[in-house]
Amino acid sequence: MILRLTNSNPRRGFEFVTRKITSHAAKIKLGLADSLILGNLNARRDWGHSREYVRMMHAMLQLDEPEDFVIATGETHSVKEFCELAFAELDLDWKQYVKIDERFNRPNEIELLVGDSSHAREKLGWEPKIRFNELVKEMVWADYERLKKKQLP
Repeated sequence: MILRLTNSNPRRGFEFVTRKITSHAAKIKLGLADSLILGNLNARRDWGHSREYVRMMHAMLQLDEPEDFVIATGETHSVKEFCELAFAELDLDWKQYVKIDERFNRPNEIELLVGDSSHAREKLGWEPKIRFNELVKEMVWADYERLKKKQLP
């Protein structure tokens, strides 16, 4: 069994906050939007790249006997940090564009979500290699390039 925490990547659905942030930052940079509405900026998540999690799943499949593992980076970052990095990547000040609307707060919000993947590290030698800032950068530029191509004649 796998327990994985929040994963993300440039193909993540638009209903997820990470993709909502990166796609809106790109839209704002390209003049396609003027703001981004979010809820709780203080929620902290253990965001890892989906490629890392696939690498971990592959390592698990190499075992002779199945075991339970937690796939996580072991570090947390807030939604606010994600915004700061995403907008800064496009030379934008997130404070000028991000609006808070409490209707977007989850009623049962978990403020802190972080995983302990020490068993995977010890048993499989697995550890995440893609850092948080690299994940954000990759997502921002993937959305920017995708949206830029749509604007071309």
